Amino acid sequence: MKRLFLTLALMPAAIFGAEPVRPPITAVSHIALYSADPVAAERFYAHDLGARKGEDPENPKGVRYYVSPSQFVEILPAPDVAAANRLDHVAFVTPDAKAMLAYLAARRWKVPAKLSEGKDGSVCFMVDDPEGRRVEFLQQPKSLPDMPADPLSAHIIHVGYIIRDRAAEDRFFRDVLGFRPYWFGGMRDDQASWISQQVPDGSDWLEYMVVGPGEKADRRLAGILDHFALGVGNAEAAYYGPVTG
Repeated sequence: MKRLFLTLALMPAAIFGAEPVRPPITAVSHIALYSADPVAAERFYAHDLGARKGEDPENPKGVRYYVSPSQFVEILPAPDVAAANRLDHVAFVTPDAKAMLAYLAARRWKVPAKLSEGKDGSVCFMVDDPEGRRVEFLQQPKSLPDMPADPLSAHIIHVGYIIRDRAAEDRFFRDVLGFRPYWFGGMRDDQASWISQQVPDGSDWLEYMVVGPGEKADRRLAGILDHFALGVGNAEAAYYGPVTG
């Protein structure tokens, strides 16, 4: 009877195939933002933040501002200068984009028919989250660009954007992708407005910026809530500059 039980217990996996395994998601890759003023954008990212300007291998109309060889802010021309939204997508690193696409397809998530390849040898694809925000999974090229260290920060520690339905977002990021609960907070003790979850195989995180059903996210509010964060060793020195003397 024991042998019969073990045989029957293993039959579903043999007949229907094993549950698809999610490939690792290790870090934030980048955030892509719209700009109506490329000169002002370059002044802010290159001069003020110290990021290194480079070409965009994924989009010939875009520009990248690297904080490290593997992380950057992607600036794209604004398709509608009057629109409140300035966020195109956020992106996470995976070592196997093909396996990630297959995994999401097996989990019945809508995926593109094929992968995209950048001029630098990167491989990626985009999906929509439950509320229509675009999320990219990027397999980095074998050879990363040779970028000098950013004097301010060399690490985008998290990205965040506006959501309205936490339960729906959790079904994607936590249940399907395996993001881990990290921390939450808000302007009020009884209301969680900022909810963070770490990538499943690293320390970077995504932050939900919860906007209520009746709250309108105009350009000013969207510009605050859709964001990225740079990790620094000393926040006071980053703000005021190094103390001398």
